Amino acid sequence: MRAPTSWASFAGRLATDVVECVDLDVTPERLADPGPWFVVVDFEASGRGGRARAWRFARVVDGGAPVPGELAAQGWQGPAPQDWSTSMSRGEYEGAVRRVQQHIRQGDVYQVNVCRVLTAPLPPTDPGTASGEPDAAALAARLAAGNPAPYGAAVHVPAGLDVDPVWVVSASPELYLSLQNGRLASGPIKGTAPTPEGLSGKDRAENVMITDLVRNDLQQVCDPGTVAVTELLAVEEHPGLAHLVSRVQGVLSPGVAAAPDRWRRVLEATFPPGSVSGAPKSSALSLIDQLEPTPRGPYCGAVGWVDGDRAELAVGIRTFWWERTDDGGALRFGTGAGITWGSDPAAEWRETELKASRLVGLASRPAREQRSS
Repeated sequence: MRAPTSWASFAGRLATDVVECVDLDVTPERLADPGPWFVVVDFEASGRGGRARAWRFARVVDGGAPVPGELAAQGWQGPAPQDWSTSMSRGEYEGAVRRVQQHIRQGDVYQVNVCRVLTAPLPPTDPGTASGEPDAAALAARLAAGNPAPYGAAVHVPAGLDVDPVWVVSASPELYLSLQNGRLASGPIKGTAPTPEGLSGKDRAENVMITDLVRNDLQQVCDPGTVAVTELLAVEEHPGLAHLVSRVQGVLSPGVAAAPDRWRRVLEATFPPGSVSGAPKSSALSLIDQLEPTPRGPYCGAVGWVDGDRAELAVGIRTFWWERTDDGGALRFGTGAGITWGSDPAAEWRETELKASRLVGLASRPAREQRSS
């Protein structure tokens, strides 16, 4: 069997052989067409310079493996650990935390998620061909084995197929939106520590703030009186991390559910996800644009699938993406932390390190491979 040239995987669905890509800023109503559509939305979408796109594939299997079987056995060839650089140094990041706290003191915001982007050079093996792109399936398989995540995802459409290309591999633990039987749900994560015992009062306060924001977002597209917090401050453990997770859900209003452009309305009401922006959301986004020197791209955006009146979309955290650059190519990974009045700048920096260390280690070449190369 030939190996697929393009594929996507998320929430128990594996698709191969891309058919088309649509620009959701131009034709969001296409998501009402038969799918599933595999979606990647940049954090800067919705008029802030990013892209919102969806791909349809010829073959879809439910309950499939996280990567195509023909590709899963291939080995990942990542960058060396020392090749990673950061868009914000420790001093710059801690300075950004203090800037947020100044704005909290002035009453402009009460929570802002501040992120930085890690980058390592990773050129194509053959710059002249699409097949020279880094092996997304191999990285997805490595993450699935070394850092299993409830919303692990990958979408790879290489350049040269007459369809808009994409290269994203994610080990997200966070639900952005699900839609099933008319119920729209979200699972915001705020609060991170190495173990459950390390979760603090600051983490709990931050989670409550963002859960309230998500509740307000869902109320814009759900029937009045149906939006409720069904779980508050639950503890979830993932490899090397413990999180506080809340659950919010409501019944999608009939007017939105029946609209051909219902996903435009839902995204306008809820995007970017509250857990990776801040509150109030508009003020937090303005401050993020001032503080962060590098666009987040698909990191902190959305990745998943939409299929008629069903959908599963994750927040694009714990996410790698690869891009061609003037000097070849670069692998990127984002990490961040939620900043409140009670934040300690040094502790917030350490949280970004904690979130990145395991996954960046998995995506980097082992020391033995460096010595032999």
